[in-house]
Amino acid sequence: MQTIGHSVARVDAVAKVTGKAQYPGDFNLPNQAYMKILFAGRPHAVIKRIDTSRAEALEGVIAVFTAKDVPVNEYGLIMPDQPVLCGPGSSKPFADRVRFIGDQVALIIADTEAIAAHGRDLIEVEYEDLPVITDPLKAMEQEAFLIHPDRDSNTFCHYRIRKGDIEAAFAQADVIVEGEYRTPAQEHAYLQPEAGVGYIDEEGRVTVTVAGQWTHEDQEQIAHALGLPLDQVRVIYPAIGGAFGGREDMSVQIVLALAAWRLHQRGIHRPVKIIWSREESIIGHHKRHPYILRTRWGATKEGKVIAAEVDLIADGGAYAYTSTKVQGNATLMCTGPYEIPNVRVDSYSVYTNNLPNGAFRGFGGPQGAFEAETQMNRLAELLGLDPVEIRLRNVLREGSLLSVGTPLPKGVSLPQVVEECARASGWEHTPEGWGRKPGQGLGKDGPRPSPSQQHLRTGIGFAASYKNVGFSFGAPEQCTAIVELHGNTEIERVVVHHAAAEVGQGTHTAIAQMAAEAVGVPMDRVELIVSDTAQAENSGSVSASRMTFMAGNSIRGAVEAALERWQAEERPAIATYVYRPPRTTPYDPETGKSEPNFAYGYVAQAVMVEVDTQTGHIQLLDVVCANDVGQAINPQQVQGQIEGAVVMAQGYAVQENFVQKDGYVQTQHLSTYLIPTILDIPDRVQSLILEYPDPIGPWGARGMGEMPLLPLPPAIIAAVHDATGVWFNEFPLTPEHVLRGLGKLA
Repeated sequence: MQTIGHSVARVDAVAKVTGKAQYPGDFNLPNQAYMKILFAGRPHAVIKRIDTSRAEALEGVIAVFTAKDVPVNEYGLIMPDQPVLCGPGSSKPFADRVRFIGDQVALIIADTEAIAAHGRDLIEVEYEDLPVITDPLKAMEQEAFLIHPDRDSNTFCHYRIRKGDIEAAFAQADVIVEGEYRTPAQEHAYLQPEAGVGYIDEEGRVTVTVAGQWTHEDQEQIAHALGLPLDQVRVIYPAIGGAFGGREDMSVQIVLALAAWRLHQRGIHRPVKIIWSREESIIGHHKRHPYILRTRWGATKEGKVIAAEVDLIADGGAYAYTSTKVQGNATLMCTGPYEIPNVRVDSYSVYTNNLPNGAFRGFGGPQGAFEAETQMNRLAELLGLDPVEIRLRNVLREGSLLSVGTPLPKGVSLPQVVEECARASGWEHTPEGWGRKPGQGLGKDGPRPSPSQQHLRTGIGFAASYKNVGFSFGAPEQCTAIVELHGNTEIERVVVHHAAAEVGQGTHTAIAQMAAEAVGVPMDRVELIVSDTAQAENSGSVSASRMTFMAGNSIRGAVEAALERWQAEERPAIATYVYRPPRTTPYDPETGKSEPNFAYGYVAQAVMVEVDTQTGHIQLLDVVCANDVGQAINPQQVQGQIEGAVVMAQGYAVQENFVQKDGYVQTQHLSTYLIPTILDIPDRVQSLILEYPDPIGPWGARGMGEMPLLPLPPAIIAAVHDATGVWFNEFPLTPEHVLRGLGKLA
């Protein structure tokens, strides 16, 4: 019975629309206590003294915990450079320092949330302020104050790529385009702020019910900080109100576990609950990395790009988080989805006293794509070439060498993706090449609509991109599934144990579909036991557009083994399978040569915008997105991912202006940090779901959740240029920014 390729109803749909689904903030356990966190509230300082006596004396306060109560006071997804709690009394060097306003200083546990909040306000902290550095360029200077004194520089990562002879290539180029581009921070703004409950379960394990993206990584970081064996820590994910990379790093996981564990040691057997306010969430979790990209590209008069030189500087913020991995992607993708024979790239991640920056949908790809696609569109204009034509003269194909000197994995579909997007958007291929009729609208709807008023102008832009599926650059990569087949003469029940997080993207539905397909039973016979470290093995993170790809392959392997046991009359037949994809390799430190990824997704977009030259307001009229997904496991979910990514990219490019000044957030409410609403989104999004199978993907599927976000900002920039004649080198394109670019504001 075929389930793959059908838009079946989501397995969590009824529970979510009826309100029965429980999110972390919905859990209430008997006799639970409540926790509040004292945040640093200042960007850089040494804590000289913490006095908790007044808080501890407050009636209803159960306990106050500080740095001295954390056994191993460090954590970090890539490197353990952040204290769990900042302050004196810790064995971790320099843990008495706070490095951004959201550093956590003390935990207050009380009978009610109000008492905990009052107790937090009674804690006295004596700070000695340190120099505040918020500009990554200044942080890179040799004499800059060290934000982490145990390091010899504020620059904590440097990658380089050297391919061909860059200077000789520029000497041969007929045209050269130079630019400096800047991309902004972005807030994830998921539905439920950080929340959860910590307790000791029936087997004595320290347990947290929270929202995250990788149960087993959360488990490992909690166990490390508490100095406990892994099997004494349990992590459970219930329903999760979005993530987008913002839940990859720790927020409340460790402190919830710490509070429940320390209370238990004192003979106080009470669960501990916390829910962050939106303001706490905005200062307490990381953001998308702002990037500075300085570049020059050279091309021949025939439109062949022969040289690309890029310097990238990422503001890592106060701690590393996933900066090095984000930087790895940006380093690869800053030369676009093009075969360029001569490349020089230098990229850096730098500590500052801004909020930490880390994973966000696209993971370095949007920053690199903005620079690369804008350079390509500017080259096309300079050479008098159509933007689609110049791309198809340079795009990566089967066997093409990346900037790192190795070919893409088999199954490259970029030429087809660009062509199909172009055709659907009104481009035509003639003997002279690709082009559009003058005045042609987007798609096949006839002429471009005439603006109703003279100050309204329309424009069309095009961009393409690609992004990895799975972990990159040598990061260990695997995914485990356990499948049980139950029944007598026929398989009546299929039980799948899988740790994959469901953050709204439909992973659990895809898992059920793939399990049903692999076993050959109706989907209603599949039961899922998911997102619990006590009942499933390590799946890896729900990130890097990897989970459909990885889970599908792990489930196919487990089902194949279970069916062999079923044929051997084992009842129930149970099998575990660990899927490991082809290996990847890190950048060579001198040349950058590597085999960076084992699979990719490919995307192209065209957009039509309307620019109000009086107000600076930009409206997206139409978006065409062509996305090669290999095989759409659930087409409706794929369409939802495309539309959601387009809206999120629109917010990134046009509306969302995250402002920090001297280390303090100026936009700490959703009333000042504006995300798209139903009145802002594009009038139409046309989703072209293309299916060119990935040779090693399950049923040919590729990951695709991030890809539609990457090309939209540069496509919008190109469309605004088409409308106004002005190139913008940074965004968001707020009305003020647009008017300034049009010369209407000083």
